[in-house]
Amino acid sequence: MSTLLGAKQPVLPYSMKHVHHYDNAKFRPRSFFQMVTQALVKSSIRRDCARCSTGKILVLLMFSGLAYLMFTHTSPVPSKSDELMHSSFRKYEDKKLIAGFKGFWRRPPRIPPRLTPDEKVNHNTSIFDSEKLNEKAKWEGRQNKVKEAFIHAWSGYSKYAMGYDELMPLSQRGTDGLGGLGATVVDALDTAMIMGANDIVLEAGTWIEKNLLERITAKGQVNLFETTIRVLGGLLSAYHLSGGEKGTDIIKFEGPKPTVYLEIAKDLADRLLVAFTASPTSIPFSDVVLRDRTAHPAPGGVSSTSEVSTVQLEFNYLSTVLNDSKYGLEAMKVLEHMRSLPTVQGLVPIYISPHSGEFIGQNIRLGSRGDSYYEYLLKVWLQHGTSQDSNFQYLHKMYEEAMKGVRSLLVRKSIPKGLVFVGELPSGSEDDFSPKMDHLVCFLPGTLALGATKGFTKKQAMKDNLVSFADLDNLNLAEDLTKTCFEMYAVTSTGLAPEIAYFHTEGYSEVGLDGGNKSSEYINDIIIKPADRHNLLRPETVESLFVLYRITEDPKYREWGWQIFEAFEKHTKVDSGGFTSLNDVTKVPPERRDKMETFFLGETLKYIYLLFGESSVIPLDKFVFNTEAHPFPII
Repeated sequence: MSTLLGAKQPVLPYSMKHVHHYDNAKFRPRSFFQMVTQALVKSSIRRDCARCSTGKILVLLMFSGLAYLMFTHTSPVPSKSDELMHSSFRKYEDKKLIAGFKGFWRRPPRIPPRLTPDEKVNHNTSIFDSEKLNEKAKWEGRQNKVKEAFIHAWSGYSKYAMGYDELMPLSQRGTDGLGGLGATVVDALDTAMIMGANDIVLEAGTWIEKNLLERITAKGQVNLFETTIRVLGGLLSAYHLSGGEKGTDIIKFEGPKPTVYLEIAKDLADRLLVAFTASPTSIPFSDVVLRDRTAHPAPGGVSSTSEVSTVQLEFNYLSTVLNDSKYGLEAMKVLEHMRSLPTVQGLVPIYISPHSGEFIGQNIRLGSRGDSYYEYLLKVWLQHGTSQDSNFQYLHKMYEEAMKGVRSLLVRKSIPKGLVFVGELPSGSEDDFSPKMDHLVCFLPGTLALGATKGFTKKQAMKDNLVSFADLDNLNLAEDLTKTCFEMYAVTSTGLAPEIAYFHTEGYSEVGLDGGNKSSEYINDIIIKPADRHNLLRPETVESLFVLYRITEDPKYREWGWQIFEAFEKHTKVDSGGFTSLNDVTKVPPERRDKMETFFLGETLKYIYLLFGESSVIPLDKFVFNTEAHPFPII
């Protein structure tokens, strides 16, 4: 014993898990066979069963089976999530704390149940659904902000200018610049219906019922175009949306019966018809004296091409609901006549004579006096369906030819960043190109996209083989131009676009006329001259954002629309009620102009509201919007 005690001691096993594998007397490793046989020799089982050969066999079989299970049992290959869940079980195997055979009987921890493939799909789907619900709630919240802005705009008009054409929000008074027919009331009515602003629907509808017909019979000169798109168009849209004949009765509004709107529309249209019948050609006179039922040309004797060709949707729809063809026939004579006139690759000058029926001058542009001619070529065709057998098919051919002309003669890219824009030909195609683009031209992207898919989503149109290669080219151009129109906002200090922009090209450059937002990527591409820096609360860009979102389903158009709306809220909102136009969008704070145009309620806020809402509301394959954003059902 002393010898053993004085000898150098071997290293002890460093944890309890090694005890089973060592000879306890000498601390040397022993084999598994030794472990089993020693257990048999020393155990009470041996003393009890030594005399029984059958017992010996059973004991050997039992321990052999236990050993086999211990060394051969393995778990299925775990997933990453299983490894995390089973970490406690691995620790158990790494650190066996119980000596002898008790460890063989220890139960492993319970393993959490695994999801079946179907359950995993349902789990992921619920996450996806949750994200969709959150996104929907975000845009519903933003849509409500637009509705609040509309109510605020109307409150200023209602308090200070009810019955006048427009509100001067800073002066807190009204002004008549459109003939004195209460244009804001009629222009805003269907916007209130779409938004569900029922108090405004009742207030506006009641005013129309009590006052408008008397105004029409008593008032003097009005412009054929402006009165048709705003007042006649607003009345007819309200007639349809309030449940008129061949209209919709899904939503019920307090106020006049639908027939009230239709009867007033008929009286107004009967008076406006004299612009067509008094003219010696198919081109109508531009001005009408309502109370006298007389008409005459504008000063200078010529009419705007866009004005005479942008009354057909309204008169066609009136003919449909009254079952009286005379309104549509008179209006359609204009486009039928223009069909016979010479063009420059489908493009036409911006003036036309009601005396000769011929175009005047060579100025070609898609801005003021030219814009909605191209819009209505497409929309009048869409209004009557897109059948190849339609009598209106010639309009679509004229539209397609014109868009080819736009691409060939008017589309350019700016430098240094390459914004795609549409310029002008002030003296015709044989003279110099001008890199000038009105904000009004920003209607074009929406029209191009609408023409490409006929109002269906791009996905659906391609699935149904409704698009050609030319359609896809037009849709790509629409997306490029929409970006340019948005950048006309983003490049300024206020985040609001000027009335007119010029683009830096190889042949045109001016220094020191940027938009003021030095962080804009396109600060050197866009030139804004001092006389063009005003903002009139125009709708054309948000109109195209609305159409592009509906057709491409790309959420960036909604985000861009939200940025523009926030800029309107920040810089044009008047605390006492209403919104105002601005004098200079390149400076903060901007100087205010004291005018709220009717189209801010009739178009701008309507298009932003629809942009943030469900595509099933006023769907583009079922409705066509006139140039003042009044929706008419497709016939």
